[in-house]
Parts: sequence; structure tokens; C-alpha cells
Amino acid sequence: MAGHRLDPIDRKILAELQADGRMTNVELAKRVGISAPPCLRRVRALEEQGFIRGYHADVDARELGFEVQVFVSVGLQSQAESDLRAFETRCLSWPLVRECHMLNGEVDFILKCVAPDLGSFQNFLTGQLTAAENVASVKTSLVIRGAKDEPGVPFEVMEERLSRSA
Repeated sequence: MAGHRLDPIDRKILAELQADGRMTNVELAKRVGISAPPCLRRVRALEEQGFIRGYHADVDARELGFEVQVFVSVGLQSQAESDLRAFETRCLSWPLVRECHMLNGEVDFILKCVAPDLGSFQNFLTGQLTAAENVASVKTSLVIRGAKDEPGVPFEVMEERLSRSA
């Protein structure tokens, strides 16, 4: 299990930073029960090892005028690895696509898109996505409202599992 590579203090650091990435190193050290210099060394090591990929503000898309959120299921004509990678690369260039995940099952990819309005999304859908090379099918689901949008991972589940296996 990947969580075994981290000791309990590293996991506490990650959980605290996931909850509040803006806290000072001194506050973080206090919360995890170590002094500031080793805490900073641990944070830098976690960054270098790829456990921490970055720090971001949690912005409210609707408050910023992005009223439309859509999940898009995409089927490709070819699932050859080079074609899958080509589609992923194409998704990186589309600003409205905020997430792109390759799936197992009936569809090849699920995209999470945001747009300021339906017209903008429709222009993207018909002008870029459905026109893209190798795209065979597209199904859209407009989000009416969200009940939960929790970033990160549930550290409490990992801690419970690790304590049971110890």
C-alpha cells in the first residue's frame, strides 16, 4: 500500500496541508507536533517525491461566471495506445476541459467541462470535441447542482486501515 511509504507525521502533514495549504510552516509544525525546521524539510521532501503536486485556491466557478458544468462521455474509434495518448494530449489544449479521465467500460473518457454559458459549451462541443480526430461518440450530462465536491483524499480512511493492519 502506498501509504506505508509515509510515516504518521508525513501523513499528518499532508492531511493538514490538504485542509489548508495557506498555513505557515510554524503553524503546520505545531499541528503535527514537530518543530519548524524538520517540518519544512519534510514538506520539501514530500513535494520532491511528488506527494504534493502544488498549491491551489478553491475558486467558485459559478461566482466567477462559469454557470455551466458538464460531464462528457467520449468514445473513440480506436483504442490503440497512441490514439488514447493523442486524445489526452488534445484535452490538455482545451481550456473548458478541467478534468480528463480514461475509463474502463462502455466509454473511453469522461471529461469535466466548465463554461460561462450553454452557447460557449455548444461551440466547444460542435467545433472542437465532436470534430476531433478519432472521436466516435459523445454524450453530455449537464450538472443541475452539486451535492459534494471534496478535493484530495480521505486521510482518515487511510489511518483507520493502517491502524487495523498494525
